[in-house]
Amino acid sequence: MAVETLSEHRCFGGVQGFYRHASTEVGLPMKFGVFVPPQAALGPVPVLFFLAGLTCTEETFAIKAGAQRVAAELGLMIVTPDTSPRDTGIEGANAAWDFGHGAGFYLDATEAPWAKHFRMESWITRELRALVLTSFAARPDRVGIFGHSMGGHGAFTLALRHPELYQSVSAFAPIAAPSQCPWGEKAFTGYLGADHAAWAAHDATELLKAGGKLPPLLIDQGLADNFLVSQLHPHLFEAACQQAGQPLTLRRHTGYDHGYYFINSFIDDHLRHHAQALANH
Repeated sequence: MAVETLSEHRCFGGVQGFYRHASTEVGLPMKFGVFVPPQAALGPVPVLFFLAGLTCTEETFAIKAGAQRVAAELGLMIVTPDTSPRDTGIEGANAAWDFGHGAGFYLDATEAPWAKHFRMESWITRELRALVLTSFAARPDRVGIFGHSMGGHGAFTLALRHPELYQSVSAFAPIAAPSQCPWGEKAFTGYLGADHAAWAAHDATELLKAGGKLPPLLIDQGLADNFLVSQLHPHLFEAACQQAGQPLTLRRHTGYDHGYYFINSFIDDHLRHHAQALANH
């Protein structure tokens, strides 16, 4: 699988790059970013996949989160996939900011017309993972996943559905119970159809209730988040963790909203959480 370099930038002794490849899973070109820390010059390093939220691209986290300084210190590679296929030609794919382009929800759609190209789960867990491991100095045995909002949902569900792939997990303001919020209901109906059993297979709260397990989790949630009450429902996920005996650190922060100023404030803690978990793996 050939990787096309779109741009590369020296950054804290490493390289922040942006790339594209012809995806077999998606059937279209897909973009992603990679921060390669300076330690990778000496050999393979642990790698984190960060899944961004609604409307974001492969560049958003790299530009806004301020993660590279501490990632370089810790020797962590960070991969930032785009949030959906682009230029699909699907009618209505650009009609809404919370569904279609920029809103892939990190699952493989089963409903027409989305099923042909919206195969984000297979792309991230199989094709992009393999591409990163073969094209960059990343360790296959030390891989973490984290995300924000829709991407927090994706990080949890992909780790629950593919526990052999990820040794550390965290999230910022995740959509924690998507079957019970407007964003999730809209996306699941469009991508998966009306069968709520199919929804449960992509809902972190329901997967935990069904016996799913994760590494010890870190969640940060702002209490001034406009989406907290209507869309995110961390209390439902927290209750499922308590019932399942799932280790969880859920930190609630007064005054913080849903955006990247919030992520920027706590990104160092997440990187250190992953570095420690992967070092102990």
